[in-house]
Amino acid sequence: MKHLDKLHILLFTIFCISCGQKETKSKNYSLKEGSWHVSLTVQDAKELPFIFTTTAKGIEIHNADERIPITDITIKEDSITIKMDVYEGVLKGKFTDKNTITGEFAKVSLDRFVPFTATFGETKRFPTAKGNAEANISGNWETVFSPNIEADRYIAKGIFQQNGNTVTGTFRTTTGDYRYLEGTLNGNQLQLSTFDGAHAFLFTATVTDSTMIGEFQSGNHWKEPFTAKRNENYELPDAKSLTYIKEGYDEFNFSFPDVDGNMISLTDENLKDKVRIVQIMGTWCPNCLDESTYYSNYAKNNPKVKFIAVAFEYAKTKEKAFNNIKKLQKRLNIPYPIVLAQFGTSDKQKAQEKLPMLNHVLSYPTTIFIDKKGNVRRIHTGFNGPATGNKYTEFVKDFESFVSALESE
Repeated sequence: MKHLDKLHILLFTIFCISCGQKETKSKNYSLKEGSWHVSLTVQDAKELPFIFTTTAKGIEIHNADERIPITDITIKEDSITIKMDVYEGVLKGKFTDKNTITGEFAKVSLDRFVPFTATFGETKRFPTAKGNAEANISGNWETVFSPNIEADRYIAKGIFQQNGNTVTGTFRTTTGDYRYLEGTLNGNQLQLSTFDGAHAFLFTATVTDSTMIGEFQSGNHWKEPFTAKRNENYELPDAKSLTYIKEGYDEFNFSFPDVDGNMISLTDENLKDKVRIVQIMGTWCPNCLDESTYYSNYAKNNPKVKFIAVAFEYAKTKEKAFNNIKKLQKRLNIPYPIVLAQFGTSDKQKAQEKLPMLNHVLSYPTTIFIDKKGNVRRIHTGFNGPATGNKYTEFVKDFESFVSALESE
């Protein structure tokens, strides 16, 4: 009997443990199809929102007219990982219930982590405006960021379209644009945001019909003030005048490895007597992605023009840098070589040391146009991407006209 009692106690204990395990086991979740509202918590407890939608094929991030597809999504029990298709950024979180995810947006190489909450079913980027907009900011704005700190000060051009309380547009700078911005004007309070997997930007401002006083935040690691005034005739300096070959240098050249370990130089035999386009870029740079998309399509249709991209990567190892390059090449089906000039930092001063014939590396991207004789004919700083509307159209027209002229020489 004592043996039977002990057996009963043992079986009862095993039964209780197994029941407890079933009760505490994590639930299996899925990403519901539809609209998800994501809110990143940045500095000063401000919320930086964006929307993504889910389908059976994956995720699309929405920024005004932009749609960014994401296909690398992993869900295990209550944990979810959303990796950007090109950039290093990753959203890692846990389901708190079937309609809510909490976690962090992480860029590990830069030690940057931003908390987020995602909620299913919400379709409004910012809360619905409680009243009418007190101004109409459609048009062009002469803008200065960090106006009171000379070392950080830089100029920009705001380009906005407003429909009721809804505002879209961007800020152009001498080095590129701040992507597709989307938001609202609630009374006299402007809120604009964008998220592309590489950058998370939030712009807030108090506005009138002719002025803006505001703040720009990038993730939770950077913020700066800005001021703007309406100026329909305002234009930035010519992008073709900012970067040039220094005196004492007769040519532009380099020798850097591609993903297969081959050393690539502008004097290689296959480039002899060819028009060459050198793209200074980084795989982490959204403006570079926009430019690479256009250049890839152009290169496929114009194989006589030779493109070479020179990458400056902040990935901490050469292996990770080349992996990022391979990922970009595959994602965009880039037909031309991308060589690695630098890894471990994207510092522009360090980049200029790699290309000492330039007066500076002011921007990622920068494009260098070289004719059939090896002469530098133009250097274009920055890139006006699709978010800039007419400026992008003007760039494409000018680029194709100029390269065609070089080809005909």
